[in-house]
Amino acid sequence: MSQSKGTVVLAYSGGLDTSCILVWLKEQGYEIIAYLADVGQDEDFEAARKKAQSLGAKKVFIEDLRKEFVEEFIWPWVQSGAVYEDRYFLGTSLARPCIARGQVKIAKQEKAQFVSHGATGKGNDQVRFELTCYALYPEVKIISPWRLPEFYNRFLGRQELIAYAKEHDIPIPVTPKNPWSMDSNIMHISYESGILENPKNHAPDGMLTMTVDPVKSTNTPDKLEIEFKRGVPVKVTNLGDKTTYSSALELFMYLNAIGSKHGVGRIDIVENRFIGMKSRGIYETPGGTILYHAHTDIETFTMDKEVRKIKRDLAVKFSEQLYNGFWNSPECAFVRHCINKSQDNVEGKVQLSVFKGQVYILGRESPTSLYNEKLVSMNVQGDYDPTDAGGFPNLFLNRLKEYHRLQSSEVSKS
Repeated sequence: MSQSKGTVVLAYSGGLDTSCILVWLKEQGYEIIAYLADVGQDEDFEAARKKAQSLGAKKVFIEDLRKEFVEEFIWPWVQSGAVYEDRYFLGTSLARPCIARGQVKIAKQEKAQFVSHGATGKGNDQVRFELTCYALYPEVKIISPWRLPEFYNRFLGRQELIAYAKEHDIPIPVTPKNPWSMDSNIMHISYESGILENPKNHAPDGMLTMTVDPVKSTNTPDKLEIEFKRGVPVKVTNLGDKTTYSSALELFMYLNAIGSKHGVGRIDIVENRFIGMKSRGIYETPGGTILYHAHTDIETFTMDKEVRKIKRDLAVKFSEQLYNGFWNSPECAFVRHCINKSQDNVEGKVQLSVFKGQVYILGRESPTSLYNEKLVSMNVQGDYDPTDAGGFPNLFLNRLKEYHRLQSSEVSKS
């Protein structure tokens, strides 16, 4: 028997790609440890364990990361209000550093010299996985099969992978896979590739699985109250049936269920990948969408106007850092620290209605509110002298008068 080239911890999903990669790495002379992270995806983990073992993995680790994913990654996102290119709520981007961190922990524990993943050479995930692994385990070596000529020249597409699977007795589904790729976690499901690569093609009926089509959703809205402390949701109450959750994981799962029931959080976009190409993605983010709207409302209610302007700029920066895989960079740590500090007084309750694909804010209250009802009232003078405002129109008038004087001069010349 030839000498082993070393031990590889493979981020394993149980699907066709990573199953073929597992066997291929073994053929190359590596010992394989399969790592499965439960971040809320719909997966039969015990079946995946048995499959990895049958394909030759010497060890299989399955870790439930859902709680830490919500508390340590999704909650900072809620505080930030970060949206990539104004539309994408970053569900996959948040999950990757969480998974890679767990993978690195196992690699260190097992003294593995290598880690590997099934991310393609055209996508963002290769960067997200690898920057996290290198940041947390600088000595590790990364094997990325889809960037190796000996791999991608052999496996030009799905048909070659299927042939390889049959040749090596790798179990594959009897029914053909949907003609698109999916990635899911507790925050969202993403759909891309296949028939979706033509941006004109509409998503097929029945493709989206995390949310109900709003057209077919219930005709009765759900009214919720979400309580925040330091910008983090700490309690949700259904104002109708009085259902209440306060633990992070249960709270988020409940909001997912409500958002799913009403078809909330569906988007179809073309986005700019980090590596310099545009891609089309379809996403479902039900609970995250509800929280985004609720947090935005309580933040605006409790945060100083000028502080919020700066914080919004930080949110844009954070969205780019997160999307591009720089969660563990010093600049991202600094931005997260600043955003976290901005949330000191973001406290209170938001009442909202979830109905037919939409989230409607109904009201809010907070002990740290900057809203002064007497000051803003049209019926009470409050601590405000209206004559103080007289200078504002005059100050701005000078600039506008000069602008229009110039415009009139240009028109007369023509």
